[in-house]
Amino acid sequence: MDNVIIIGGSFAGLAAALQLGRARRKVTVLDTGLPRNRFAGRSHGVLGHDHKPPSEILAQARQQLARYPAIKLVNARADSISGTIDNFSVLTSDGESLGARRLILSYGVVDQMPAVPGFAESWGTSIIPCPYCDGFEVAGQHWGLVWSSPQSMNQVRLFHDWTDTLTVFADGHDVAPDIRADLASRKVPVVDGRITGIAPHGDHNAIIKLDTGPDVAVDILFAHPRNKPSASLHESLGLDTVNTPTGIAIKTDERRETSIPGIYAAGDLANPGIPSVTTATWQGAMAGIFAQQSMLA
Repeated sequence: MDNVIIIGGSFAGLAAALQLGRARRKVTVLDTGLPRNRFAGRSHGVLGHDHKPPSEILAQARQQLARYPAIKLVNARADSISGTIDNFSVLTSDGESLGARRLILSYGVVDQMPAVPGFAESWGTSIIPCPYCDGFEVAGQHWGLVWSSPQSMNQVRLFHDWTDTLTVFADGHDVAPDIRADLASRKVPVVDGRITGIAPHGDHNAIIKLDTGPDVAVDILFAHPRNKPSASLHESLGLDTVNTPTGIAIKTDERRETSIPGIYAAGDLANPGIPSVTTATWQGAMAGIFAQQSMLA
């Protein structure tokens, strides 16, 4: 039996494994090799790894974990979980049954692309979600924002630290008159109509096709599609969740423990705030440390 099984081997899962391996706790990491940010060419704002491809950072992390004999990396999916604290059982896609005293869920989320031609193909290049991740590289250029809710106004205020040229695309949403007046005072035009297509143009540029008017070109388009957990294990376990503007997240306490004793969660799967490589790594490290401390005699 392992001390800990980690389900999900991207930044959060590997950070948890590192802490456990250094504490000489036996840990198995199950991973399918499909991290959320695989569509991004570079990771930004990651101390010591700024502007590196995320796949390169993860590959280097796996190489570094190889020096810890207690850590085992397995390319497999976790299909089901049963048992209770100190006696969990995980059935893998290979038909293997693994036992562990603690579990860490870090299988992340997947972004749900809208059925707009060109959107999915542009995700991570012409269409991005996070100014902290990619805003510096396109600062001072013409940005577009796909309106999703009144909370999008927070993005408008935020974006002014990077650019003074911003266009809002209502995309069929009703933008209230008082919000329109606020946008006008900030010299932010609102383009009505639904987006019917995205045509990438160059490294970042995008041409936005609309059903009620001419195409609009921007240098970069920001959008916030809804997301969902990349697996349903938390549902079968009945873990408590919290609602976020774009989806649900697993609820954890300050020690990263979920509503079921002995099960911890970290990364985008359990982050109702600002998801990033940095926060995922921090949460994963904390989950590993607190899981280890919970097993002290």
